[in-house]
Amino acid sequence: MGDKPIEHVVPPWKLKATVYMVSFYNSNPGDLPSIAYSPLESTSPFASTVYGRHNGGLGQFQIIRYTESPVGPYDELIICPGSFDYPVSENGTTVTKKAARITRIYVSQKYTCWNGRKNWNIPKHLAQFEFRDLPDGSTNVKVYPHDTTGDPTEANPNHTPFFQATIKSVPWLPSFPFSLGWLPYIGVDVSIVQPPLPEGTGSHKELVGTNQWCKIVPNQSGKTSLAWIDLSQRDDDGKLHGQHESFWPGLGRWQLGIKMENTDIVFGMGEYWASPAAEPSQSRAADSQL
Repeated sequence: MGDKPIEHVVPPWKLKATVYMVSFYNSNPGDLPSIAYSPLESTSPFASTVYGRHNGGLGQFQIIRYTESPVGPYDELIICPGSFDYPVSENGTTVTKKAARITRIYVSQKYTCWNGRKNWNIPKHLAQFEFRDLPDGSTNVKVYPHDTTGDPTEANPNHTPFFQATIKSVPWLPSFPFSLGWLPYIGVDVSIVQPPLPEGTGSHKELVGTNQWCKIVPNQSGKTSLAWIDLSQRDDDGKLHGQHESFWPGLGRWQLGIKMENTDIVFGMGEYWASPAAEPSQSRAADSQL
């Protein structure tokens, strides 16, 4: 985890990574399973309609292995269950728009946890990640969160995985270049809009809270190939971990996803605005840049 104190690393962040991604369609607006939120956020306005109604639509899971970042290498699991309403002021009037939202996310070190929450309202929590390369060329990943043990300080990982998957590239199909930056040209909005975050009592002081909304437009670009992703949540003895056979209710065990190698990822400065529903919390150093 590192012994150095956490320091604020302001955007933009430029990173290198391998990305595994599964997309799915959420056809039940407002009906999110309990696994959509970490315990801290689930008991705050972050998970309520105070901060916007869930609209469903295209969601995704991402497993990312960052080899380079401003705070060093780390691993990450992202859950983005579709779009949500959000309020923003235009010409003195509050209007409602829609954008994707990350509702739950785990990372393997405290520096990106604190900075992700501080810079962009990304609800990061710590977890232990386990990657295994299997004899058939596939990769198995398991994620053991700190926030599912019942310890409010989130000091140690759970012994039971919250998420697991086995990923194998489709060998007979060629790779191809891909960039999220291309999607706006065909009318696809790739922005993420995040509500203010509650403050937690993390053992590393990593669970900083925020008091403004944040909109960001991330970019990912790299060599991309198709991959089969096995979402079975059973261990080798057949024991089920979690609530659902394939992690997310309604999903089948086998999903066609993508693998992006040597991926360039950019998280820039966000757009910030005040929220009348925000809870008092720590001030944001980026406020002075608004």
